[in-house]
Amino acid sequence: QRQLVESGGGLVQPGGSLRLSCVASGFSLQYYVMGWFRQAPGKEREGVSCIAGSGTRNYADSSKGRVTISRDIAEKTVYLQIDNLKPEDTAYYYCAARATGYSSRCDVNPNDYTYWGQGTQVTVSS
Repeated sequence: QRQLVESGGGLVQPGGSLRLSCVASGFSLQYYVMGWFRQAPGKEREGVSCIAGSGTRNYADSSKGRVTISRDIAEKTVYLQIDNLKPEDTAYYYCAARATGYSSRCDVNPNDYTYWGQGTQVTVSS
């Protein structure tokens, strides 16, 4: 059974940083594209970043410069580091996956992903 569990969210002051974690079970990260997405109240879910089986990374334009995606294959964990957090980063952050085989490409379109975690809340406020 494929499962994704996010953690690491919380209340952060503007300018602070967070590292979100997504632990995968039931599959190997080398054969899946992993993505991070977020959804703010009243808004559609949007892509933040993704990492392909080969390790190739991709970032949404709105995320470039403040976000870093990484992974630990042995630990089956994907991380999202967010720096210089802003109030507009407040949202529920989700991890997602889709099976691609060993791929070197990924995208941040949420419609392309099959498996989803329950999410973790990030609130940026002073």
